[in-house]
Amino acid sequence: MKTRLMIAAAVAVAALLSISSLRAQQATETRDGVFIHVSHGTNDPHRVAMALQMAAMMAEDKDVLVYFDIKGIEVVMKDAADIQFSHFPASKAQLKKLAEHKVTLMACPGCLKAAGKTAADLAPGIQVADKKAFFNFTKGRILTLDY
Repeated sequence: MKTRLMIAAAVAVAALLSISSLRAQQATETRDGVFIHVSHGTNDPHRVAMALQMAAMMAEDKDVLVYFDIKGIEVVMKDAADIQFSHFPASKAQLKKLAEHKVTLMACPGCLKAAGKTAADLAPGIQVADKKAFFNFTKGRILTLDY
């Protein structure tokens, strides 16, 4: 009887350790996401440059979505000015790099409309925002940075 209890206890402990190990493995495989909100454009080149630089840095090991609204949509138009500030890479180069690294780049549809623009006016790699994508771009936690 004692032997059976000891075997049952050993099996239970092994099962618990196995479940713990599986949960730890799943947690390390799930990347967290960074949602970067850009509401400024040519009126504040430092904010734009910083947002794009943070997106590039975070994309090295995180899922990233960059959302442009209000004046931020100025940055993602086909005819956008190439914003430069201090030591940061120019905006067009950063947007191209982000798109190549599969970073999700979205523009607010309401802000496009308010500016008299459409999806056809967006630069390559930029898509019109879809609210479902705000939650589906990552399986991990979501950190938000606001510029």
